[in-house]
Amino acid sequence: MPTLWFILVAFMLSVYVLLDGFDLGAGVIHLFAAKTNQERRAILQAIGPVWDGNEVWLIAAGGTLFFSFPVLYASSFGGFYLPLIIVLWLLILRGVAIELRSHIQNPLWTSFWDAAFFLGSTLLVIFYGAALGNVVRGVPLDKQGHFFEGLWTNFDPFSLSPGILDWYTILIALLALVTLTAHGANFIAVKTEDPLNARCRRISRQAWLATVVLAVGATVATFFVQPQMRIGYDSRPWGVIFPIIALGGLIGMGYYNSRQRDRAAFLASSAFILGMLISTAFGLYPDVLPAVTPANSLTVTNASTSQYGLVVGLAWWSFGMVLAIIYFVFIYRLFRGKVQVMDRGGY
Repeated sequence: MPTLWFILVAFMLSVYVLLDGFDLGAGVIHLFAAKTNQERRAILQAIGPVWDGNEVWLIAAGGTLFFSFPVLYASSFGGFYLPLIIVLWLLILRGVAIELRSHIQNPLWTSFWDAAFFLGSTLLVIFYGAALGNVVRGVPLDKQGHFFEGLWTNFDPFSLSPGILDWYTILIALLALVTLTAHGANFIAVKTEDPLNARCRRISRQAWLATVVLAVGATVATFFVQPQMRIGYDSRPWGVIFPIIALGGLIGMGYYNSRQRDRAAFLASSAFILGMLISTAFGLYPDVLPAVTPANSLTVTNASTSQYGLVVGLAWWSFGMVLAIIYFVFIYRLFRGKVQVMDRGGY
């Protein structure tokens, strides 16, 4: 049962990155792809019906983590207190920027909130990437499951007291930034027409080239900093299917972009993101939070709640997931197709 919940939590976090990833990417390209106020409104209207719903997956994953792996929840939220508070403020900044932008028809007002939307989106992607890098690399957990990390300490790859930011976590943060930039550009290309469509394709192509380079470097670095990855794949070689999915998605991103097949390029970037995240979770299992000292790592066994709680939780989780899936299918079908920017209205 703990293994099942490990899979479910990983699934929810992966769906969050996949869905909220494209509207975060849209925020990253917001100031560069759009040249006019009309084009910036088109980007916001492309994500407007879904961006807040996408973030529900993050809240749901946090709640699921709370009752399925309470030790992990307590340890990670205590150790990552500062960056989690920063993430909270950035989420607020993005939401406020989207909602307040159109309240006053003044160029200075709209430019301010456009910059806030870009800043909040970009920093969120960087912090998410650095957080993933910390989880993969390992944190300085003690035997009681407590840890504290400074924002940075040193950049020594062999340090037993790493900071939140070091050479590896910055590398993963940069990979997250270029990956979600390409993902967001692909989505906006699907939803818009020339000339904004053409600029999004160009941004996607440039971000894809950076993604290829950083993905290779991050893969090599991951096996260097986290030996559990090699152990996981050596013991379960069938898991190589997940990196293959990621590789196929990465190749597809470049191929379909060059053929101007926007929807296929978006699906390919989705496959790359899912493949990379699932590959990471698969390699780390059974660890849910690796420690710099491996003996102190939190695993699916020592971090989970009781068997009874997991069984009861599964029934309620299944009911909630059915409702969530129905809602998301309805919303995405309702707002499918190219965006049409109205002369009046929000954003």
